[in-house]
Amino acid sequence: MLAGYIDSTNLKADAREQDIKLLCEQAARHKMAAVCVNPYRLPMAAEYLLDSEVKLCTVIGFPLGAEQSSTKLYAARLALQQGAQELDLVMNIGAFLEGDYEQLSEEIKSLLILKNDYDFALKVIVETAMLSEVELRQATELVSSTQADFIKTSTGYASRGASLKDIEIINAHKRIDLKIKASGGIKQLDFALQLIAAGVDRIGSSNALHLLGEYNEAKRCPLLL
Repeated sequence: MLAGYIDSTNLKADAREQDIKLLCEQAARHKMAAVCVNPYRLPMAAEYLLDSEVKLCTVIGFPLGAEQSSTKLYAARLALQQGAQELDLVMNIGAFLEGDYEQLSEEIKSLLILKNDYDFALKVIVETAMLSEVELRQATELVSSTQADFIKTSTGYASRGASLKDIEIINAHKRIDLKIKASGGIKQLDFALQLIAAGVDRIGSSNALHLLGEYNEAKRCPLLL
């Protein structure tokens, strides 16, 4: 089922309580993998997802990734205390492009230490739109060298989101058990299915209900799939 791949997302600055409530209700009804909300909305979303199997996800260092590592660590710990089960951490792109791989590795590992006290999945956003193919290979290898659970393509705030070429490069250079979350601009069913066929484990989308509507329609007319 497509729903099991989807992280239904609302990270808009102007999202209100009714928007988050609807996001959570739809995700629970359709048994999506997770909802992803801004940290401020975590306690609220946790209430709406109570007794649901849908995971609660939030973002750390979003959308630029340029905070101090200590700030990200504090935000991650607070998010986990407030019920987050998955964290999407934005990599410091500037530091990466300068070659400060050791600092970035230590940042990821500092959040992973929180697994001693909390059960959660860590996804690292590398913002593929800002990387050359060689840089994406290097970023994939860097994330793979840690015990992060996922590498994620995009914040949705760059010039583009995920591409099939991104997934091809990531697959060629990641450790075997590192999962992939594709996000950014995934609005059509065909593209979502192509990404899954290419090896993506999660789809982050603010258009989840539209994707599921297309999918259910296609199931009624199998020639569309």
